[in-house]
Amino acid sequence: MIRRFILSALIITIFIGICLLPQAQPKLSQHKRFTKVTHDGVLLSPWQGPWACVLDKQNHLLWEVKTDNESIHDGYWTYSWFDGVHGKRNFGDCYYEPDRCDTSDLIRRTNEQTLCAQSNWRLPTAAELNSLIQSPTSPAQPHIANDFFIHIKQGDYWTSEHNRPLPTQYRQKGVGATAINFHFGKRYTLPYRNAAFVMLVADLPAANTSLQISRRTTITQHKQE
Repeated sequence: MIRRFILSALIITIFIGICLLPQAQPKLSQHKRFTKVTHDGVLLSPWQGPWACVLDKQNHLLWEVKTDNESIHDGYWTYSWFDGVHGKRNFGDCYYEPDRCDTSDLIRRTNEQTLCAQSNWRLPTAAELNSLIQSPTSPAQPHIANDFFIHIKQGDYWTSEHNRPLPTQYRQKGVGATAINFHFGKRYTLPYRNAAFVMLVADLPAANTSLQISRRTTITQHKQE
């Protein structure tokens, strides 16, 4: 009886000891194209978060990541297309502007915020945004890398291309702007007044990347060791 008790206590002690051992970080390799970036411009490992932007190594761009917290980056806000001269002002919907929203509102606010240490945010070209299209992980997901681009809707996203002839059903409205649809993975020309989603992008010159992002990454990795 005593021997059985001692054996049981020994097994329990070993089990507790194993549970208390430090757990190793998951060995996830970096994505060959995308890397998470914090609000301050620090690169993260694939399992880390939160992140506010995604570094696109293929196109040397930084993409805005949408949120679900009613900030200016909330993925539910919609915008009419307006660049300050062309388009339709204040025909989208958001909570952060006294009037309704257009694309210039989000660009201005994001640059003032210096999101991810950048102040050159803009609408992507149709080719840039179209490059993000990929097969969804499930039929209910948008055509994009969901592990990196969260809160993307199955709808239309504005690009910078404008002054395009509208299709037949909108012909009376003249010209409009190009949008990429992440539900069907296709591009459309829509009237400026349409309320569509927006995901901004910033250019990253080589010098800027090495001075801001790479150096900060080295510091972050050193702290993790």
